[in-house]
Amino acid sequence: MHNAPTEEKTVTAYDSYLDDRQRRAIRDATDALVDVRVAHVNSTASGGGVAEIVGSLVPLLNDVGVETDWLVMDAHTEFFDVTKAIHNGLQGEKSEFTDAMHETYRPVVVGNATDLDEAYDVIVLHDPQSLGMAPTLAERYPETTLVWRCHIDLTAAAPPFLEFVQSYLDPIDRAIVTLPEYGEGITGVEKTVVHPAIDPLTEKNRALDGLSGDAADAADLESYPFDTDRPLVVQVSRFDPWKDPLGVIEAYREAKSSIPDAQLALVGAMPDDDPEGIVVYREVKEATRDDPDVHLLTNHPDAGINALQRGADVVLQKSLREGFALTVSEALWKGTPVVGTNVGGIPLQIEDGENGYLVEPTDIAATAERITRLLTDGTRKRRFGERGREMVRERFLLPRLLVDYLGLLSDVSRSSAQR
Repeated sequence: MHNAPTEEKTVTAYDSYLDDRQRRAIRDATDALVDVRVAHVNSTASGGGVAEIVGSLVPLLNDVGVETDWLVMDAHTEFFDVTKAIHNGLQGEKSEFTDAMHETYRPVVVGNATDLDEAYDVIVLHDPQSLGMAPTLAERYPETTLVWRCHIDLTAAAPPFLEFVQSYLDPIDRAIVTLPEYGEGITGVEKTVVHPAIDPLTEKNRALDGLSGDAADAADLESYPFDTDRPLVVQVSRFDPWKDPLGVIEAYREAKSSIPDAQLALVGAMPDDDPEGIVVYREVKEATRDDPDVHLLTNHPDAGINALQRGADVVLQKSLREGFALTVSEALWKGTPVVGTNVGGIPLQIEDGENGYLVEPTDIAATAERITRLLTDGTRKRRFGERGREMVRERFLLPRLLVDYLGLLSDVSRSSAQR
C-alpha cells in the first residue's frame, strides 16, 4: 500500500455550510477523539466517487485534530478484473465466484495488509477490494477497530458474492452502508447508515468564477465539440453497463424526435480499478458513430465536469442499479434538474416532480418524456434547479459527512475501549 496525497483543507473554509448543531457536534467529537489515529483504505486514488469522498474527508479529519491517513492498495490488472466481477455480482449479476478468482484476490489483500507497517486505532476499509485485508489486519493489530464501508447496493446480490462478503466479516467491528436495506443480507456485524456527500469547494463543485488558470480553461464550454446554443443533455458516469449508456442513447434519440436540436454528452472517467470501462466505451462509440450530436468525453478534468453539469439543460442518471450516485447531487448543487432512475440512493436525492424526475430503470419512453418536458419548460427547469440546490445544501454536503464520521469514530472508539 502507499499513501495517497491530499490537498490541505480547513473546516473554517466550510463555515457557511455549517449550522450551530454541526459545529457543536464537531467540537464534542474531536474532544473525545484525542490521540485516536485513523486510516482509510481503498483501491484507487482517482477516477471514482470513493476516491473523491476520501480525498476530501481525510484532510478535514486531520484539520479538526483526528490524525488520519489515506492508504491506497497496490494491485495488478488481474486483481481488478476479479473485483469488478465481485462488484457486478454484488449488484445482482448472476455468475459464480470461482476458486481461481479467490486465488487471484487473496494474495493481493493479504500482501497489502502485511505491508502495513504502522498501527492505527481505527481502519476504515472501503468496498470489496479492501475487505479481504480484514483477517490479516486483525491478526497483526488485534487492538485496532476495523470498519467496512460498503458503497454498493447489496439488496439483489448474487448468493456466491454475498457469501464472499460474509466470509470476511468476522473481524469487522462495524459496517457502514448508504441505506438500511443494503445491510440486511449480511449478518454478525453492527451496521451504521451514512449518506455520501459532495465537497462544494473542489474544482468540480465550486462556482466557475472561482476557477483560474488551467481549470478555467477546462471549464470553457466554447472549446467543447457541441453547440452551446442548442439543448444539451448530459450523463456523467463511468462507462459501465450498470449506468446503462446504451439506454441513455435510446432515451435521447426518442426525445430528439420532438426536439431535433438536442445534443447528448456522455462523460466518464476510466479509473484503474474498472477494466470493463474500455469495453463499454467501445460499444457506445460503435452505437453512436453515425450521430454527430452524440459526444463521448473521457477523463476530463474536474473543472470541465463542473462546467458540463452547469451547462447542461438536463442531467441524466439512468442507472440500472446504484449505490448512491454522487453525480446527482453534483448536478443538483449546480441548479441543473436531473432525470434519474428509481434505484438505490438516487431517490434520496431526487424528489419526483420537485427537483427532478424519477423513472423506472428500463422505461425509455418515460425517460424521454421527462427530458422533453424539461427541455420545453424553462420555468419548471429553473424551479427544479433552485429546489435541488437547496436540498443538497441541507443534506449532502461534506461538512455533514464530517460530522457523521466523527460521530461514528467516537462510537467505535468507545466500544473498542469497553472490549
